[in-house]
Amino acid sequence: MLYAMHEAAYYGATPLRFAARAARDFWGSPLNPAQNTRLGRTMYAGAELFADATRRYGKPEWNIDKVIINQTEVRVRPTAVWESPWCTLTQFDRDTSDMRRAGKFALDPAVLIVAPLSGHYATLLRGTVEGFLPDHSVFVTEWKNARDVPMTEGRFDFHDFIDHIRSMLQVLGPRPSVVAVCQPGPPVLAAAALMAEDGDPSRPSSMTFMGSPIDARLSPTVTNKLAETKPFTWFGDNMIHTVPAPYPGALRRVYPGFVQLASFMSMNAQKHQEAHERYFQQLVDGDGDSAEKHREFYDEYLSVLDLTEEFYLQTIDKVFQRYLLPLGQLEHRGRLVDPGKITDIGLMTVEGENDDISGVGQTQAAHGLTPNLPSSMKQLYVAPKVGHYGVFNGRRFREDIYPRVRDFIFKCDPNVVKAKA
Repeated sequence: MLYAMHEAAYYGATPLRFAARAARDFWGSPLNPAQNTRLGRTMYAGAELFADATRRYGKPEWNIDKVIINQTEVRVRPTAVWESPWCTLTQFDRDTSDMRRAGKFALDPAVLIVAPLSGHYATLLRGTVEGFLPDHSVFVTEWKNARDVPMTEGRFDFHDFIDHIRSMLQVLGPRPSVVAVCQPGPPVLAAAALMAEDGDPSRPSSMTFMGSPIDARLSPTVTNKLAETKPFTWFGDNMIHTVPAPYPGALRRVYPGFVQLASFMSMNAQKHQEAHERYFQQLVDGDGDSAEKHREFYDEYLSVLDLTEEFYLQTIDKVFQRYLLPLGQLEHRGRLVDPGKITDIGLMTVEGENDDISGVGQTQAAHGLTPNLPSSMKQLYVAPKVGHYGVFNGRRFREDIYPRVRDFIFKCDPNVVKAKA
């Protein structure tokens, strides 16, 4: 019912949205003599703010078409190299001739960046991808919006996520690296443990976890406390809704992206309110650069996708309520997941000192779960004064965090080691 009401509200606001767009175009037109007056800019700002607040935000584009390598511009093209009904594995293919001009004659280490399946699209990691591109062959998981997957495709749960990670690592070939950002930490560690136990030739050479809830009992945040204080049945009764027609996934039970977005925004409601007040004033003042930065951020932040009921509820149960992985009780397809089987996969954990989603200690718990991995193959880093998103995006990521991750990946990659020898 909530999903249908949300859709009704959107379509019900359509006349007002069209009116706001018309007003915006009128007051923003260079043919309007009042365009640059205080009144004109105020009317434009109000119409723009209303149109933005009521419009629908679709899946953003990557907008990564080049990267600078050794002071040389290298063209980049996102290419789908593997796909299931639930995920597309995208490679950021760098132009071969441009790479030669940049002095890159050998293959760079392959790295699989596992994007979170927690409400936002993989494009939220645009800055992460751009950081890795100069030194790696980059692959990214692009999870599908559950509302767009027909019921005939069946279910997608926590264990399917693990299987997807394993399948995608096998596509990359022998000993790639994997980087898990936030939510994927536990299933990625589980996949690596199973591959290590099986002696899979495609098991990672290194795994890096960034702001991941490996053990959500440690340094609990607001998100963790919500999962702890509510009974499991509460999540099914209050957070799961039915996709309405005419979406391809009509009748599928999902955790809607708009519910997740409302939860995120409520955590920092005053911050978002102040940001929009500044945006309004920037439009009135004609500060186009600052207004554009605001639009770029919220175009990404307000673009959300739905999660399947089974994946969402199993994640709540296994990761945030029963803590099965750190307690050594997680089973996958009838097999006990034992990270102690990992002996030759490098492990790096990155946390932000000010992370309010995955508290300090939750990610580095992975080190205690891998007792048979030599200490020389482990690295732990807590970035000072960095919040959750700063762990994988922004200036601190580019200048401080990424160089450490890059060096660790190179250290663990057997192909890089052989080339140096």
